[in-house]
Amino acid sequence: MTYPDPSPRPGDPRPVAARPIEAVRGEVDAAMAALDGLAGTPASEHVAAFERVHAALGAALAAGRPQA
Repeated sequence: MTYPDPSPRPGDPRPVAARPIEAVRGEVDAAMAALDGLAGTPASEHVAAFERVHAALGAALAAGRPQA
């Protein structure tokens, strides 16, 4: 069995702290929205989706900005 690559997907090359907060929130929203379609997918695909959400949330926390 192979496991999906948990590394972040290519995107904005700037460090998280240098990105506009709206972009960071957008990444979190996109990752969370992908969870909506999991019910109809094989469980083997769930891990990758949860890892993307985890990475997006970690990046948002690393941005170190208070939420408005």
